[in-house]
Amino acid sequence: MLTQNYIELYTLDDYRHWEDNWELIYGSPYAMAPSPLVTHQNINGKIFLELNKSFENCPKCQALFEIDWEISSDTVVKPDMLVICYEADEKITKKPEIIFEIASKSTVKRDETLKYELYQQEGVEFYIIVYPEKQVAKVYQLKEGRYLKVQDFSDELYAFNLEKCKIDFDFSKIWRKK
Repeated sequence: MLTQNYIELYTLDDYRHWEDNWELIYGSPYAMAPSPLVTHQNINGKIFLELNKSFENCPKCQALFEIDWEISSDTVVKPDMLVICYEADEKITKKPEIIFEIASKSTVKRDETLKYELYQQEGVEFYIIVYPEKQVAKVYQLKEGRYLKVQDFSDELYAFNLEKCKIDFDFSKIWRKK
């Protein structure tokens, strides 16, 4: 039947008129949870603080959370945290250097597959998927157009060497102490 093959696709123009929280990936809409949970917010805030400390020595870079990255006419994502090392207008339209996604039950498959492939394709140098329940962050780095896993981090330090700066990041600082 024709209706089984019909898939409605949307554009950036459509996206700009939607209410609530959405992402648009290759024309397909994805509803986001109404608001991140407390653990998610806590980790995201700590990631921001840890990144911000490094930017004292690197004024070209900045961390931004839950901001739209308009990739193309049919793709807009809202990463939990991203790092840019360029002057941005009010919108992010160029690729970030680093993206953090905090996995939840409702987003983990999308973070591990669709967004992984999208960020790799767009040339984002570092992609970090944070798993709050396990207190682990998987760090991937782009090498020759493909993500290679750097390591799983829980309480280690890692130096993100970017073209314009170095970010010393202490993963032990982002977890809520039990």
